[in-house]
Formats: sequence, structure tokens, C-alpha cells
Amino acid sequence: MELFAKPVFLLYFIPAALLAGLGAWLGLKYKNRLIRALFGAQAYAKLTAGLRPISRWRGVLFFCTLFFLFAALAGPQWGTEVIEAQGTFAQTVIAVDVSSSMRAQDLKPDRLENAKNMLRMLVSNLKEERIGIIAFTSQAYVQCPITTDADALNYFISSLKPDMLPVPGTSLSAPVQLAARMLAKYPGHKALILLTDGEDHAPEELQAAKKAALENGIRIIAIGIGTKDGTLIPTQTDASGRALEYKKDKEGKTVVSKLDEKTLLDLAQATDGVYIPYTTPAQVAVQVEAAVKRLDRSSSRTASRAAYKNRYAFPLGLALLCLAGYLLWPRGPKPLAKGTEKESQKR
Repeated sequence: MELFAKPVFLLYFIPAALLAGLGAWLGLKYKNRLIRALFGAQAYAKLTAGLRPISRWRGVLFFCTLFFLFAALAGPQWGTEVIEAQGTFAQTVIAVDVSSSMRAQDLKPDRLENAKNMLRMLVSNLKEERIGIIAFTSQAYVQCPITTDADALNYFISSLKPDMLPVPGTSLSAPVQLAARMLAKYPGHKALILLTDGEDHAPEELQAAKKAALENGIRIIAIGIGTKDGTLIPTQTDASGRALEYKKDKEGKTVVSKLDEKTLLDLAQATDGVYIPYTTPAQVAVQVEAAVKRLDRSSSRTASRAAYKNRYAFPLGLALLCLAGYLLWPRGPKPLAKGTEKESQKR
């Protein structure tokens, strides 16, 4: 344990004391010079014979006052106390499509890499918010619980890969339902940031997803990644990322993945959210940040930690006592002796 939180202030006392001592010495020097010029040493001694002599203890009290003031600034500390940190946060869940269609290269190098680049910028801008991450295909899984830990969020963002989940297909209802369960305990309006090309293999479930979002106060910020014209989905690439083979359906036809803006726009409008077409990572991150910062914030305890108690009051109290002694030190005429006092009364 360090006895002082800011021990450097104890070092500052040394030049302060030297300056005060120099000021007192120069003041006394010029005072004596002025006395000799005006009265002379002997005449001044006779004039002040009835006054109390200047006590050195008064000077000691002054320097003690100065020392204890700097000791209080240094923050003496002993004993511990538990400090609870409080914060106000908006609650947000990010759901990222990791189906095979996110391999499509209509955005370079592919759709998922663009989504990850945007999310890294977004997490960097939303350091004071509470965020969770979901990965989904036809089912949704929690990748990162709701947290304020930016390092953890960036780690899970980097780990996202196409086809990382054991189930194929795409369902937009699955991440909405899971986000509703994750955010149910938080008050006010929350957000689900949905990054996907909008393709949905279970459109009949969307109505239930909208209902779950509305019941839990979740606004969907839908980000459409891809192009309306669409492109082929690589299944095999070379070292440079060039596609060697493309995905085919059960009939052997090459699959073309297109951006479905209509479904995403419908989800956003139904939950009083917003639809954002993907342009560049920086532009989308700014738009999403603005939407998240309009959400309600709730106050909660974020962490508890043990800290040493600041005992500045003790040296500060001693400094005030020394200052009172310095100011109240007896000055002026000497008290009369008892015999002298009786003689003055007779007169």
C-alpha cells in the first residue's frame, strides 16, 4: 500500500517552504534597514520596549501550516472501501448473417468482411454503450453476451466466418427472437442491428418476429449488404481470393444471391427503426451510431472495486489548527506586572 495517493505534493512543499523562508528573511532585512534609516537601533529599541518580542514559535506554526496543507494535497490513504461505478447505457444487439451468401463478392473482398470492418468502427465509436453479438443462419446463436468490453466485442467480430454455424439457410426471425430474449430485462427502447443481404428462407415467421420486437421495445436497424443485381456465391477460392467454384442448388443451377431490401425495410418500419443500405464501412458506422444514440439509456452498476480511503481531512485539520495558532498568537503590548498594575491603579 502507498501511504500517499499523490506523494509528489510532498516534494512541492520543499520549494514552497524555501520561498516562504526567503520571503521572511528579505522582509526582515528590509525592515531593519528601514528602522535604522528612520529611528536608529537604540531609539527603536526604546520605542518598542513595551511590546512583546516576535516569537520564533509563530514562524514554526506558519511552516507547520504550509506542511500540513501539502500533506493533505498528497492524499494520505489507509483502510479500504468498496466503490461502485455507475453508468448510463443504451442496450444494443448486433446480429450478423454468417450464411454462405455472405461469401458473395459484389462488395470487395466479400460481404461479411465489409460487415466486420463496419462493426469494428461502430464498436470503437460506441465505447460507452452496452452491446451483444449474435451470429445467425437459419438459427441464431449468442456469440458475445451484452457487455461494455470493447476488446471482447472486437474479438468476436473478428471470429465471424461464413458457414461457421452447423445449420444452413437463412432466417431473419431467428436473430430477432433471440435478441428479444437477450434484451427483455432492460427498460426503454433497445436496438437490434441486423446485418444481412435480406434473403429469408422462412418468411412465414417474420410476423412473430415483429411482434416479439414490438413487445420488448426493440427498434430494428437493418443494414442491407449486397447489390440488387446480385452475384454468384463462391464455394472455393484460391490464395488470392479468386473464386474457383460457385454454389449450386439441388437442380445443379448456379445460385445468384441478391439484396432483398423490401423485407429489411418492412422489418425496420414495423419496429419504428431504420433501414440503411450499405455503402462504405465509415458512412454506415456513422449512421448506425446516430440511430443508437437516440435510444433510451438506463443507469446501472458496472463494476465494484476496493480502494484506499482518502484521509486528507486529518492533515487539513492540523493545518487549520496551526493557522489558527499563527493568527491568534499574542502580539502587542506586554502584560503589566502585578506591582506595576497596582501602582497604575493608584495613580
